[in-house]
Amino acid sequence: MTNHEYTAPVPGLDAVEVPEPGAVTIVVPTFNESGNVRRLLQLITESVPARLPCEVVFVDDSTDDTPEAIREAAQDCPFPVAVLHREEPVGGLGGAVVEGLKAAGSEWIVVMDGDCQHPPSLVPDLVATGERAGAELVVASRYIEGGSRAGLAGGYRVAVSRAATWLTKALFPRRLHGVSDPMSGFFAIRRSAVTPDVLRPLGYKILLELAVRSRPRRVAEVPFVFQDRFAGESKSTAKEGFRFLRHLAGLRTATPLARMIGFGLIGASGFVPNLLGLYALTALGLHYVPAEILANQLGVAWNFLLIEQLLFRDRRAHRRGWDRLGRFALLANADLVLRIPLIALLVDRFGMGALPATALALVLTFVLRFAGTEALVYLPRRRAGNRTTARRAV
Repeated sequence: MTNHEYTAPVPGLDAVEVPEPGAVTIVVPTFNESGNVRRLLQLITESVPARLPCEVVFVDDSTDDTPEAIREAAQDCPFPVAVLHREEPVGGLGGAVVEGLKAAGSEWIVVMDGDCQHPPSLVPDLVATGERAGAELVVASRYIEGGSRAGLAGGYRVAVSRAATWLTKALFPRRLHGVSDPMSGFFAIRRSAVTPDVLRPLGYKILLELAVRSRPRRVAEVPFVFQDRFAGESKSTAKEGFRFLRHLAGLRTATPLARMIGFGLIGASGFVPNLLGLYALTALGLHYVPAEILANQLGVAWNFLLIEQLLFRDRRAHRRGWDRLGRFALLANADLVLRIPLIALLVDRFGMGALPATALALVLTFVLRFAGTEALVYLPRRRAGNRTTARRAV
């Protein structure tokens, strides 16, 4: 095929094959970037092919004419350009990158934004650095000598970026060792170092997901200057910030032990709405027994919402929301019913004091509640098909 052919939409990612694989596949996730893609392809054309054979894969979640803009701009490119348009943007821009990783035809894959803030002239240097260092991941960093975050608009975004960087490195000190800029969206990774099926991205910070779940054996960095956006508006919003925090929590609680600790902390936080509800209901004149029963449901609801968002976000597909809530509430209230007979058993049968018996009962019922929640409410997630329309410009 020539660079001027453009095929009709083909359903399903499996049907997509990027032709003539080069030394590097550049994966660009896009969401309403029609004003930037022509300029981006021009910059890639000027700086990459002369030094390194390449191909470009756009994974697009746009609601504007970005796919058409890519198709038109691709006619002037001396390298293959593919467009994968997703009908369902599962996982946000991070999910788009995962689809691009699956479609890439080269051993080296460079991920970069579509807004021209990442200089394409650095693509060959990322790959060359990886080859020289024998690295599996090469990060373009704003925070090493020679790098700059100049393109971050305003002090607020700078502060948010630095705070997010500090938080992620504090939560993952070993897995992010050697990564000065875990918030970077510009990096190169060896295809052999990635298992896309284990990735569970949420939002646009895919580097963190790759570094934590894929665990590349060796990491290198090169400095880069973060450029000003060429056109359009930033996709960094408060909503994306909350998604990032949820993603952090999900990554940090990926192991059973971490989930159990998180489960306990969330359970402890449930005492706050419980006590507030009890105070309000008794102040209204309700007897303390029904007030306690009702207030306990506030704690249950609080715990359920946090557990859904922070611990089991990627394991909710097996049951409907009302079913999960009902099962969770049943387990939480059964804990109260079980604890009193268990305390009586420990005191009367085993001669324990009331205080240690209560403490042991709390531990035992907590472990049972956690195990029951995992097994009966959040069974392993079923793999859902992701409907995608794929289009190829070559």
